[in-house]
Amino acid sequence: MKKKLLIFIAALVLVFLAGGTAMAANAAAGTDHTKAIITLIILAMSAVMFITEIVPLPVTAILVPVALSFPGIDVLTGPKAFSFFGDQWVIIFMAMFIVGEAMFRTGFAGMLGESVVKLAGKSERKLLLLVMITVGLMSSLLSNTGTAAVFVPIVLAVCASANIKPSKILMPMAYATSLGGCLTVIGTPPNGIINSAIENAVANGTFTGIQPFGFFEFAKVGIILFIFGILYFALIGHRILPEAQGDSNMTADKADDFVYRTNKMPIAIVIFAFVVIAMASGFVNLVTASMLGAALVVATGCITMKEAFESVSWTTIFLFAGMLSMSEAMSVSGGAELIATTVVQHVSSPMVLLMVIYIVTTLMTEVMSNTATCALLAPIAIAIAQGFGVSPLPILLTMSLGASACFLTPIGTPPNTIVFGPGGYKFTDYAKTGWMLQVGSAIIIFIIVPILYPF
Repeated sequence: MKKKLLIFIAALVLVFLAGGTAMAANAAAGTDHTKAIITLIILAMSAVMFITEIVPLPVTAILVPVALSFPGIDVLTGPKAFSFFGDQWVIIFMAMFIVGEAMFRTGFAGMLGESVVKLAGKSERKLLLLVMITVGLMSSLLSNTGTAAVFVPIVLAVCASANIKPSKILMPMAYATSLGGCLTVIGTPPNGIINSAIENAVANGTFTGIQPFGFFEFAKVGIILFIFGILYFALIGHRILPEAQGDSNMTADKADDFVYRTNKMPIAIVIFAFVVIAMASGFVNLVTASMLGAALVVATGCITMKEAFESVSWTTIFLFAGMLSMSEAMSVSGGAELIATTVVQHVSSPMVLLMVIYIVTTLMTEVMSNTATCALLAPIAIAIAQGFGVSPLPILLTMSLGASACFLTPIGTPPNTIVFGPGGYKFTDYAKTGWMLQVGSAIIIFIIVPILYPF
């Protein structure tokens, strides 16, 4: 804690020194970027707090709109700064946590997982591939964190009976859940953040003639990444997975405490299918469909009200909502434009920009929340795209994919963290196993995204 505090204080000193220097330079030049610089200082402070976790992540996210609307700063008004807690994507993800919980509580997710591992028998390679395919597809529609948590005890039990080391299955499983999130707009929070950023850019007139990504539109690239991940472990990755023993007692899983309501399983499946079909087809808007589904799973007894509240990842919700205020502030204060102007002067082409955005997003996500990373970078990316005079869609899609496809550390994504203990992994095992997958994913993104979404 003392080390984090020292890092935090040192970073704050640097931030304020940089801010003071920039303000002095602006004053000398006769320009007034005061609000922009204040916004950037708050952005830098929030980034430092996210990385050091000197306070819990949701607290940092709440302090962002507080700081932006504080008397004397007034980058945003109080009502505007906190209005994003009612953003449609905040509501959608909150509702889908509840709908997804019904699939776990009624036993459907567990039953599906057990069926898959039974098909694999005692074959390590077959078990690895079937688990990856199943969790990837489930994660595209359910919480990837919940999917990973449900599968951990199932995989541990099967590995014990088949004399397979859990370390040979759990890491590929975690990577597959992250790649599965790249298939739909609700697969992972960064996808929702990107869509929200696009909607805001259109609403404030930054861009015209563009639309947020459709429900399955992320899959145009995501399915290629998903297939690549499976092929990688089928052909190469399984050979370099660590030989750790693992700890069968560390399931990191709340599923052991579930009271399964299997008699409600058909109802939960019907509700879930309705929500997905409604969202994908558009005959009911996303917010209405998701909230109706959340209400129905509680009203029909698939889950209790207490379980519904507990199912929501409030860290994700607060990160999402709190940092959307920063997106607005970056736009109205001119902070994003200030960064964009600087970047445009030093980056030679949109393609180089796309690569830089991917690298920065990936590296930040390896050490902090991918939700926070996207929330911090999305408004900057939009402003840079405007400065280049190019479409923001390829840049934002690259950012979203980069925030989900992270394989180098156990803290890169929640599924990576969940399997760390049960798999008996060391910190460096992730980089050793995942670096080729990371590089391959980057190459795929750099080639496919500009083809599908030209600058």
